Amino acid sequence: MRILDTCKSVALIFILLMFLRISAQAQSQQSSNEIFAAMRMESIVDSLLAKMTLQEKLGQLNQFRWVYGENEEKIREQYRAFVKEGKIGSFLGIFGVEKTRELQRIAVEESRLAIPLLFAFDVIHGFRTIFPVPLGEAASWEPADAEKSARIAAIEAAASGLHWTYAPMLDIARDPRWGRVVEGAGEDPYLGSQMAAARVRGFQGADLTAENTLLACAKHFVAYGAAEGGRDYNTADISERTLREIFLPPFKAASDAGVATVMAAFNEIAGIPMHAHGQLINGVLRDEWNFPGLVVSDFTGILELQNHGVAGTRADAGILALKAGVDIDMVSSSYLEDLPEAVRQGKMPMSVVDAAVARVLRLKFQAGLFDDPFRYQNDEREQNLLLHKNHLQAAREIARKSIVLLKNENQTLPLAKSIKNLAVIGALANDNRAALGSWHGAGRDEDAVTVLRGIREVIPEENISFANGYENPESLDKSGFAEAVALAAKSEAVVLVLGEHGGMSGEASNRSSLELPGVQNQLAAAIHKTGKPVVVVLMNGRPLSINWLDQNMPAILETWFLGTEMGHAVADVLFGDYNPGGKLPITFPRSVGQIPLYYNHKNTGRPPLKEVLWTSKYIDIDWTPLYPFGFGLSYTTFAYSNIVLNPKNISPSGTLDVRVTVTNTGKVDGDEVVQLYIRDEVGSVTRPVKQLRNFKRLFFKAGETKTVSFELDASDFSFYNAAMKKVVEPGYFTVFVGGNSQDVIEARFEIRAH
Repeated sequence: MRILDTCKSVALIFILLMFLRISAQAQSQQSSNEIFAAMRMESIVDSLLAKMTLQEKLGQLNQFRWVYGENEEKIREQYRAFVKEGKIGSFLGIFGVEKTRELQRIAVEESRLAIPLLFAFDVIHGFRTIFPVPLGEAASWEPADAEKSARIAAIEAAASGLHWTYAPMLDIARDPRWGRVVEGAGEDPYLGSQMAAARVRGFQGADLTAENTLLACAKHFVAYGAAEGGRDYNTADISERTLREIFLPPFKAASDAGVATVMAAFNEIAGIPMHAHGQLINGVLRDEWNFPGLVVSDFTGILELQNHGVAGTRADAGILALKAGVDIDMVSSSYLEDLPEAVRQGKMPMSVVDAAVARVLRLKFQAGLFDDPFRYQNDEREQNLLLHKNHLQAAREIARKSIVLLKNENQTLPLAKSIKNLAVIGALANDNRAALGSWHGAGRDEDAVTVLRGIREVIPEENISFANGYENPESLDKSGFAEAVALAAKSEAVVLVLGEHGGMSGEASNRSSLELPGVQNQLAAAIHKTGKPVVVVLMNGRPLSINWLDQNMPAILETWFLGTEMGHAVADVLFGDYNPGGKLPITFPRSVGQIPLYYNHKNTGRPPLKEVLWTSKYIDIDWTPLYPFGFGLSYTTFAYSNIVLNPKNISPSGTLDVRVTVTNTGKVDGDEVVQLYIRDEVGSVTRPVKQLRNFKRLFFKAGETKTVSFELDASDFSFYNAAMKKVVEPGYFTVFVGGNSQDVIEARFEIRAH
């Protein structure tokens, strides 16, 4: 028996050794393949650079936007000629296998050096299958879903001939007046970083040479979301501390995740426009972070250096941008038209041009275009993959996970499917385009499921009455009120759909007010007077100030713009087929006058106290938000208890285990996002009152209790000291755990010096 056991042991050891040997050989082979690929890439790049004329080099740095108008054929013919002459390296805004194949054919068959083109498009939250707008998707607090939606977007966009997306947008936004708040993950750098890395992984996949991947682009580098007054393109005037602690972390996370490209921002920081900010692009991004990819300008961002007042001529603008590290000129044509003379005059070193061209060529190699320039042009994939049933299923699932329940008095929700007379009121309820939101790629209105259609697919149509109430969200016309009120008065319950149309948020769509636009508040008041239970469904791309709704309506759902499957997702929640578990990724203010308002603020020397006049608050409204960061209700309830920290004392390089008991105390299964925050109680520089440091979205059966654990380390405790060095300082810290940033339980630990 012992001999048999010994033989078994020897056999197991032999198998283990063989496994380790095979693994080592596989890793060695992979490493060898990577080295060979890198050598081959540099060989191709060096060979092409040696052959290229100055015009061809600058052509690789030139990007034009494709035009579609019936009267634009002359421009299209000019573009085709430019491709043949090597004057264009990439195109923006063109997709479709047939169109991209023809341009690629000209590039590789008719141009002198046969360098393939890159085709780029703003694939922000889906291509043909549209997912929730990024702010809405961030409300899911589920990075895995953000990765999944980006993966599906890449599959569909690549099937339509695209190589490159200008996403994800990583701008932290603390001002909801800013239109582009809709494109990011909200106000928090930790949540933003998690979503950034997830979306990069989703777009780029595991292998960029695969036919279903997109080159991702981290934008807008950097602090674009800090635009003064919430006005797009405006100045950002922030400290280096705020830059490094708030605005840079999502870009660092994207860089660490291997993002292929970065886009420069429109704004300036401390007097230097980002398209000329070599200290941040070449300094932080490339030298400090070792980012190897290319940087692209934003639309005409290089020429706008003249408006900023740092460039006197087009040529000056081009010189500043290229020297600062902006490799590709989007649309301005400055590099192509103005830099040849600058090079000849010695104002632009050829070495700078060559370095930028090399980065463009490497990107094309990494995308597999030198091996097969037509790998993305496949008619069968384009026909079969767009709006695939699996993609629609994923869009529905992610959409309903993005819905946030803001209020639910007297268990108004969910509605009974047996209801005999439901009034659905609000033009947005039947607005296909609004469901898609801004930047909706190749999404089509007819593909979108409206809220009204979603409801009609759950309960019989004869049990539903519908009225617009308002003509459109911004309309001042009240002529539809009478019909809407009459329907509400005869109903058992009302679903009142209010908010913004899709174009009211997005680029250049800034607002000075955060109130419901038009006459929607008046309509809500008129419906409320009927005495019927009202469920407000909000469709919007930013936080809104909805004080009256919060005070008067029994139920409020924040549904954002959820995309193609919006109506199905909203109906799932309205009728209880799905229990909402989303949480706000951004603070909802009571008034626009509170802006900027965010949870991770500093304490000040006089923190607000209602009973003390000489403290930091307002005399006309409460200083607190209407709904705090991380807030969201459920059809069930959750209780937090027994927070345990182990150990209670750690070294600056130590780790801390945090455990907390969470119980579903209700009668319905549901998700809860367990959120962990910390506070450094005393620092050498002031620290925020709270900082999000981890979270987990977990499913709980009714009555179920779970012990939820987190691990924190030096990266969670560190900050920039007075000398702008990242350090972990000894002292006491508070750990907070809860279902939002305000309702938490807490415990304390100490970091002790060695």
